[in-house]
Amino acid sequence: MITQRIVLKFGSGILARPKGNALDENQFGKLAAAVAGLVKGGAQCIIVSSGAVAAGMPVLGLKERPADLSARQACAAAGQSRLMGLYSDKFAAHGLKVAQLLLTHGDLDSRMRRINAGNTLERLLERGDVVPVVNENDSVAVEELRFGDNDHLSAEVAMLARADLLIILTSVDGLMDSKGKVVPIVWDINAVAGLIREDKGKLSVGGMVTKLEAVRLALSHGITAVIANGRKPASIASIAHGKPGGTRFPAG
Repeated sequence: MITQRIVLKFGSGILARPKGNALDENQFGKLAAAVAGLVKGGAQCIIVSSGAVAAGMPVLGLKERPADLSARQACAAAGQSRLMGLYSDKFAAHGLKVAQLLLTHGDLDSRMRRINAGNTLERLLERGDVVPVVNENDSVAVEELRFGDNDHLSAEVAMLARADLLIILTSVDGLMDSKGKVVPIVWDINAVAGLIREDKGKLSVGGMVTKLEAVRLALSHGITAVIANGRKPASIASIAHGKPGGTRFPAG
């Protein structure tokens, strides 16, 4: 039986082309197909997406991710519509619509705004043919741009939506052991702290540290989490069905 409500976090590293200077349209198509399969199987899916900066780079004529914050925010402002346009086109091919929610951590810290965001998600999910796409409002907020590539936000959204499963999709196969092999399941997150490596992709802001912090937050609210390779979208369905894939952190 498929998990009922799933939050999927797509990092910058799996949404951009290998050179990192634009979005990878082919990859968007594969990810949309995988998520559409979950929705048609009865799941309710929410995407937490990075990628606005990468989307905005070609709009502003930039070949490399800018170093200063204001330039990255300008890229995000220019790229947000392009990012959502891609999601809209790719999901439309499967008979699904998308809806954009731009949030800041301040929105989630405010009781009233948090309630409003939660109500919006519930109403969208009730329709059955809409996939909400959440991103940090990068043109005014700085948490993703400086720190965690939306990792923390994905856990916050999973909590807000009372999700059953959080899948954090990144550019590696999962948490690796000292021999470079994927750890398939982790029952005690504190026991794997020594396995964290600081490496991350060219366009990624976070690393495994921020992903494990997000996992820890999800687990504290009874939400199972998985860290898996977003360049292997075919594995999303099996992960949602509880089958092996990436590193699974069972809740409870």
